[in-house]
Amino acid sequence: MQLRKMMVMLAAVSSMSLALTACGDDATTVESCTSDTDCSSGFCNTAAGVCMDTCESGSDCSDTEKNCDVLAGSGKTQKVCQCQTNQLCNSGDSTDLVCGTVSKRCEEPGSTPAGCTKDSDCGAGNTCDEATGVCSPAATTCSGTGQSTCAYGSYCGGTTCTAVPAPTCDNFNPSKGGKTPVWSATSSSGPIIYSITKLTWGADVVSPAFCSGDTLRAEVKAYAQTAGTFPSQKSALQGLFYVTVNGSQQDGSPLIRPSGYTPSADGKSATFIMNFCPAGISTISLGLYFTGGNEICAQLSK
Repeated sequence: MQLRKMMVMLAAVSSMSLALTACGDDATTVESCTSDTDCSSGFCNTAAGVCMDTCESGSDCSDTEKNCDVLAGSGKTQKVCQCQTNQLCNSGDSTDLVCGTVSKRCEEPGSTPAGCTKDSDCGAGNTCDEATGVCSPAATTCSGTGQSTCAYGSYCGGTTCTAVPAPTCDNFNPSKGGKTPVWSATSSSGPIIYSITKLTWGADVVSPAFCSGDTLRAEVKAYAQTAGTFPSQKSALQGLFYVTVNGSQQDGSPLIRPSGYTPSADGKSATFIMNFCPAGISTISLGLYFTGGNEICAQLSK
């Protein structure tokens, strides 16, 4: 009888030991991710590329990541376990972990990026604060033109952030011989063209004439995520392509006169006038894109 009691007590002690081990000082294994679906639980901290463990209180977290709170800048309302100091990260068996400034997880030094540097580093619908490296939900209202406070892939249309239109013209319809569009707001990072408007169609208003017949002058507006993307001189502009209705494409830079190119001071946006020779037709379908950027169409009539 005594032996049986001792066995029961040992089993209870063993179970308690296992329970304590499960709630011990060591941080849980950190999963890498690019979206919430990559995480077995919780959600993805896209700025750092790591999964966050949800919690109700600090008692749900390991001793090294005991702070249970909403993750700043994530746009999520769930509370997650977060570290606070390097000392607490090393309160268990580890001695060289740091509390990630962006990941808010205990990690090896340099194991996650310093944070976002552009909007496409963040999840869809988020923008990057380049000063802090933190992703946050993009504004839905805006002022001015171009990207303004809108997310990458959207532009300021009056007072509302508007997604750039999908390319519905034959120029980008592979079933009709057009080029296959490949741009994605979540996986691409090239310059965004958000506006194509007709200026003049007829005898060229600039001398010497660009075309032997009528010249179509179209104003194009674009923005980029990185400063210096648009060079100070048109001669250095690269990666712009003009696509015709049969899918053939050509370098778009020669279609711009040097005087028709105006970049911003920081090189993150540009307005330029492109010249086309309609050769007797009264309606033209234009397809434009920058390398890595969105494909966009414009149907212009004389």
